[in-house]
Amino acid sequence: MLATGNQRLIERDRESDKCERKLLILLSVALFLLFFSSLFVGPVSIDLFSSEWSFLSESTSVTAVIFQEIRLPRAILALFIGATLGVSGAALQGLLRNPLAEPGVIGVSGSASLGAVIAFYSGAAAIFPLALPIGGISGAMLAVIFLYLLAGRESSILTLILAGIAVTSLSGALTALALNLSPNPYAATEIFFWLMGSLADRSFEHVYIAVPLMVFGIASLLGCQRGLDALALGEDTARSLGINLNHLTLRIIVGVALSVGAAVSVAGGIGFVGLVVPHLLRPFVGYQPGKLLLVSALGGALLLLLADIVVRLISTGQELKLGVLTSLIGAPFFLYLVLKTRRQLL
Repeated sequence: MLATGNQRLIERDRESDKCERKLLILLSVALFLLFFSSLFVGPVSIDLFSSEWSFLSESTSVTAVIFQEIRLPRAILALFIGATLGVSGAALQGLLRNPLAEPGVIGVSGSASLGAVIAFYSGAAAIFPLALPIGGISGAMLAVIFLYLLAGRESSILTLILAGIAVTSLSGALTALALNLSPNPYAATEIFFWLMGSLADRSFEHVYIAVPLMVFGIASLLGCQRGLDALALGEDTARSLGINLNHLTLRIIVGVALSVGAAVSVAGGIGFVGLVVPHLLRPFVGYQPGKLLLVSALGGALLLLLADIVVRLISTGQELKLGVLTSLIGAPFFLYLVLKTRRQLL
C-alpha cells in the first residue's frame, strides 16, 4: 500500500517536471519571437535586412539610430523589467504565503517612485539624467533598511506585511506632498506622467545602470527555490529541513528591492505584472512555489513585451502609458482573485 502511494507520488513529480519543461520551452520560444518583433514595431517602419546591416556596420542613418538608440534599449528594458516583476511577485507570494502579494506589498515600488520623484522635484533629473534611476534605486534600498528597523530582524510574516503597508503609506503620502508643493506646474505634470509608467525614450544609459541590478536581484530570487518549497510545508517543517527563515526572508526582500527598485527607477510605476503572471502559471508547475520562480520570470517578460507592443500599435494621438495598460488588465484580474478567495473561505 505504502509502495503504491510512493509510486504515485514519483509519477506525479515526473509529470510535473515534464509539464514544467514544456512550459519553459514554450515561454522561451514565445519570448524570443516577441523580443524580435518588438524591434520592428513603431511609427517608423524598419526593414529587417537594413536594420541588421546598419547595426553590424555601425551606420549613422536614421534607421540605424532608431533601431540602436530607441527600439533595442526599449526591448531590453521590457524584457528585464517584466522578468523582475514576474519573479518578484512569485517570490513574495511564496514567502508571505499570500496569493495577493506583489512587490508593492513591502513598500519597495512606492519608495522607488518616491526616490525618483525627489530627483524630479529637486531639479537633479534635469541637470543629471541618471539622477532619476539613481534616486529610484536609493529609495528602494532605504525602504528595505526602514522596513527592517520597523519590523526587526526576528519579525514574523504578519509583522513584515504590516511594516510594508506602513512604508507604502508613508512613501505615497510624501509623493503626493511633492506633487502638491511643486512650484513648477510643468515639473508636476512630468512627475505625474512618469508615475504612470512607460518605456518610451529610454536609452542604453538606463540599460547600463538598471539591468545589472535587475540581473543580480533575479539571480538572488531564483536561488530561493528550495527554501520556498520547504516554507510551503510550514515554518516548523522548513526549520526542521535546515532552512534559515531569517536568511531566506532577507535574501528575498533585498533581491526584490534591488531588482524592482531598478525597474521602477527607469520605467515608473508598472503594476499588476507581479500579481497576474504567477497566478496564471502556478497550475502548470503543480502549485510548487520554487518551480514557479523561473516560469514567472519568463512569463513576466513575455507579458510586458506584449503590452509594450500593444501600446505602440494603439493609435490614440499620444502613446498610451504602459502602466495604464497593465492596470487595465490587472485590476479586473485582482477583483476576480478577491472574489475567488472569498468564495473559498465561505
